[in-house]
Amino acid sequence: MGIVATILRKFHGGVHPKEYKELSRHCAIEELSTPPKQLYVPLHQHMGAPCDPCVEPGERVYKGQVIGIPSGFVSAPIHAPTSGTIQAIVEHVVAHPSGLTMPCAVLIPDGNDQWHPDLKGLDNPYTADPQAIRNKVREAGVVGLGGATFPSFIKLSPPDGKVAELLIINGVECEPYLTCDARVMEERSREIVEGIRIMLQALQTSRCIIAIENNKPGAIQSMSRAVEETPHIKVVALPVMYPQGAEKQLIEVVINRQVPSGGLPIDVGVIVHNVATATAVREAVLFGHPLIRRVVTVTGLGIPRPANLEVPIGTPVQALIDHCGGLKPGVKKVVMGGPMMGVALNDLQAPVVKGTSGLLVMLAKETFVEPEQPCIRCGSCLDVCPVELTPCEIAWRARHDLIDQLPEVHIMDCIECGSCAFACPAHIPLVHYFRYGKLALAAKKHDREKAELNRQRTKEKQLRADAEKAEKERKKEEMRLASEARKKAAAAAPKPAEPTPAPAQPPASTDKPATEESAP
Repeated sequence: MGIVATILRKFHGGVHPKEYKELSRHCAIEELSTPPKQLYVPLHQHMGAPCDPCVEPGERVYKGQVIGIPSGFVSAPIHAPTSGTIQAIVEHVVAHPSGLTMPCAVLIPDGNDQWHPDLKGLDNPYTADPQAIRNKVREAGVVGLGGATFPSFIKLSPPDGKVAELLIINGVECEPYLTCDARVMEERSREIVEGIRIMLQALQTSRCIIAIENNKPGAIQSMSRAVEETPHIKVVALPVMYPQGAEKQLIEVVINRQVPSGGLPIDVGVIVHNVATATAVREAVLFGHPLIRRVVTVTGLGIPRPANLEVPIGTPVQALIDHCGGLKPGVKKVVMGGPMMGVALNDLQAPVVKGTSGLLVMLAKETFVEPEQPCIRCGSCLDVCPVELTPCEIAWRARHDLIDQLPEVHIMDCIECGSCAFACPAHIPLVHYFRYGKLALAAKKHDREKAELNRQRTKEKQLRADAEKAEKERKKEEMRLASEARKKAAAAAPKPAEPTPAPAQPPASTDKPATEESAP
């Protein structure tokens, strides 16, 4: 393990928000007491291109059957979470900051939960061809379950010229409130290790570090026991710090290497996967089972009975809240994800998706919504930014629509962890400005590309018109030259000889022959 730093390094910045993990860390993983009657399965649950539906309303589907086909390389298929009937494909509310809807397949479960008969895994997953493993992971629609939802088969496919020296399994779970990863590590440590061995075979490397923060002693103990017989897989306990679970910060802590701006972890020889992703890879490669369920932490002071629930993808949020006893009086906000990076919901019919790690039901005293004040230039946001950016400067330029200047302050390097907004004494919603700035930049880029495309089309259209006009002129000139040639040829040709006139015949005499009477 020479690549691993002997002394763990602290990344720049970071904060220590109140954890609230004690609310649900003791809650074993359970299932819903009442299965949902309808599932709303979004056709876009991952980073990259959305899927195209491949089922029709009224069609019966098996559990694990593909219902959405990827429309790009960076994409992942969508599968039916259970057997039943596709009722419709409609626009339905999802967890989005703008409250947007998205095409969703509405599935009515039949209660049989019948797997698709064609699903099967690899016979020898720990010695299988790496490409065969990647194919299984891609077909199963496995994405990063830590929240980024990047398709996992791409991470398991290092580009040409790059070598994965180390696999880091991310069990940090640094967001407050969330305990789903910790419970998975405590209860399914053997499955995680099997998934890790499969990923190591896909990456053709043997070294792995499982990184867990010190506030999860049960998970550290369970994972340490699980890797006792695999000396090439180590468990490393990290000090508690937010956002240590971000992969670039985690790499810096574990191996003391910084991923360059605009670069990827593989640029420093590392691949990072979430612990729950390891279990999903195991299910995909061992059994051919796609990613159709996940563990979600339902917690917060506004819920009577916090829990860690394993639910089918597409389950409405309301069903999880009902299972946990409904909403307490005085609930101020319901958030999907963690409190630092999650999305506030405006409709409890939004479904659970592959990236849903938590559901926070928060009272007013947990939200701390204060009116925004003018920046006092205290520099707190600079001190806590893990990427060493200048958040106040980025926000100022975004707020004043100086969009073209945002790349100068490296806005795209921002990981939107929320540390700056957490530390800001003026309560400036900095991350909101960053997201606006990124969207504005993306919109400008789209407009420039669209304008360039139109310019190219206009140019090509003009070139075609000029070519057609030149061709017409050429043909016209050819016709003129051909005509002149014909005229010259006709002029130069010898004239046909004039016909010889016939010899003149003596005119017939009009005198009457002499008769005997007229003879003298």
